[in-house]
Amino acid sequence: MTAAPDGLPPLAALETARLDWQRDDTGEEAPRSADFDDVYFSRHDGRAETEHVFLGGNRLPERFAGWQERRPFVIGETGFGTGLNMLCAWACFDAHAPARARLHLVSTEKYPLGREDLARALAIWPDLASLAEALVAQWPEPVAGVHRLWLDPRVTLDLHFGDAAERLSLLDGQVDAWFLDGFAPSKNPQMWQADLFAAMAARSRPGATFATFTCAGVVKRGLKAAGFAWRKVPGFGRKREMLTGGIAAPPEDGRRTATPWFAPPAARPVRHVAVIGAGIAGASVAGALAERGVAVTLLDREGPGAAGSGNAQGALYVKLAAETNPQSRVYLAGLLHSRRWLARLDPGQFLWSPSGVLQLALGKKEPARQARFLARHPLPSGVVEGVSAEQAAERAGVETGAPALDYPDAGWVRPDALCRRLAETPGILLRRAEVTRLETGLNGWRLLLGDGTTLEADQVVIATAALANRFAQTARLPLQPVRGQVSRVRLPPHAPDLGRVVCASGYVPPALDGWLTFGATFSPNDADGEVRESDHAANLAEFARTLPAYMAALREAGADLTPGGLEGRAGVRAASPDKTPYAGPVPDAEAWREAYAGLARNATRIPDIPGRHHAGLWISAAHGSRGLASAPLCAELIASRICDEPLPLEQPLADHLHPGRRLIRDLIRGN
Repeated sequence: MTAAPDGLPPLAALETARLDWQRDDTGEEAPRSADFDDVYFSRHDGRAETEHVFLGGNRLPERFAGWQERRPFVIGETGFGTGLNMLCAWACFDAHAPARARLHLVSTEKYPLGREDLARALAIWPDLASLAEALVAQWPEPVAGVHRLWLDPRVTLDLHFGDAAERLSLLDGQVDAWFLDGFAPSKNPQMWQADLFAAMAARSRPGATFATFTCAGVVKRGLKAAGFAWRKVPGFGRKREMLTGGIAAPPEDGRRTATPWFAPPAARPVRHVAVIGAGIAGASVAGALAERGVAVTLLDREGPGAAGSGNAQGALYVKLAAETNPQSRVYLAGLLHSRRWLARLDPGQFLWSPSGVLQLALGKKEPARQARFLARHPLPSGVVEGVSAEQAAERAGVETGAPALDYPDAGWVRPDALCRRLAETPGILLRRAEVTRLETGLNGWRLLLGDGTTLEADQVVIATAALANRFAQTARLPLQPVRGQVSRVRLPPHAPDLGRVVCASGYVPPALDGWLTFGATFSPNDADGEVRESDHAANLAEFARTLPAYMAALREAGADLTPGGLEGRAGVRAASPDKTPYAGPVPDAEAWREAYAGLARNATRIPDIPGRHHAGLWISAAHGSRGLASAPLCAELIASRICDEPLPLEQPLADHLHPGRRLIRDLIRGN
């Protein structure tokens, strides 16, 4: 497939690896690639080879033992394969690293294994069983992009599915040690190209090392041209020699030439972060930071999940554009991310349910739009698939009367309970307080509170939805309040229930604790939090349009589906002008106006001036009605920036979320 209209790789399913299984001299099974006619690991002793080549070649035992940085040690790999290298690195880290150290693994893979093949390949090593189980349990669908897995409280794995050179060129992060792996250059010459070595060099920290099993000339020449020094050392088994080396002075990142304003601020020491706002945006940021060992004060005037995130039940779903665009990429990545995140946070599913979501194709235009989407996005059926009206009815358990897009791994969440759970993460101090002003202090920020007291913090994250631009530092960020009201009805005994969340213009999830919730209204520039009977009537009308047969069945069962028979809750969300969240560092608007004023005269003359930001000030806002799919991923992005880690999104998508994007647009247009 060709590149998508936004210039990024196609948003599509990847071809999974085709394996032949062969037995070695001891009778053990070993996987072999049917496409590349090469083994995934040595049939003599694959684990010993990994430990010799990649762990020993990068001196990982001694480097792990001496690791004292607050940021994680980062390993990059050019071919994940069965995951053996990364599991061995994890085991080595557990054996040698100090208790407070963290490990971040980044690996590319163009042909990911299927889940069953992965489990079968790793079953060869029983002593790695617990590590392999954590990997297999979170193994993602074969979708091009970045997939973050939490293997252990101290170990994170980012799987970058796609071509190795392309993936590394999109990586936003730096690597300490490289596992230059993959099928042999003679078997897979497409991978071992100059672009790969150049991307490795550009993503290396000064002094980064590498190791590889091969001494092929194309590899030696490519490494040298990219700036790596190499030397031959004894290889493993029948391979007499291998290469190790490093790069002392990596080249500067040249990707920011066209967008210098998005250059991230330099990493700052961080021990204490104040997060303002305890809705899903703020609570997920607080949880992400606390899990990294950062002390967090979480401040909210009313408490966790009290405002726009305070509904008892909300839908975890997205509506993706028919044409590929950065916003759809972010939301799909966020949906897949939230699904893994919730499974790790709450494996018992007390706070959520992967019930699946049906997006009905109602009206005259929606069926054609969904058909275009499916034609342009050949994604795995485990992510989304088109279903007929009959299939939709079977999956929902009620008559739908329309075909649909089915997201089988989406579902619903208890937002209010989720916020409370996140606020209880060890390392978080929850304070009921209103922050009225932010001032820079000697070592960070001073927060002035409504009761006249102050709070000091190294860094601050603002996550107060429509109120996020009430501070002087964020006043130039456009935010629109959007009122939404949900309705709910007590179901009588034996009332039929849904098997899926069903959505069109509104949504109806399966009943929870005997209550059926549906809605929600959408009222821009309305910040009133009172429940309105007129909004109940609007929700009933949308319910009748979406699922008329189900509504009739509920009435027949005795449900009081009249405005007077409903309860409800209104909340105020926030939206940006382009309907994409703000997630990242807060720009210094006045400095940007001065530095980039010339864009109004000629947008092609871009000054070589990095964007200036309010040091240590961040924002996560404008999540609108899809915050359950966007806020946890944005929280990881912000926490990764603060803690100097690789990002869970490609660099262009991180730029797409940057809070300063609207400032640049307005400057170009002369506003």
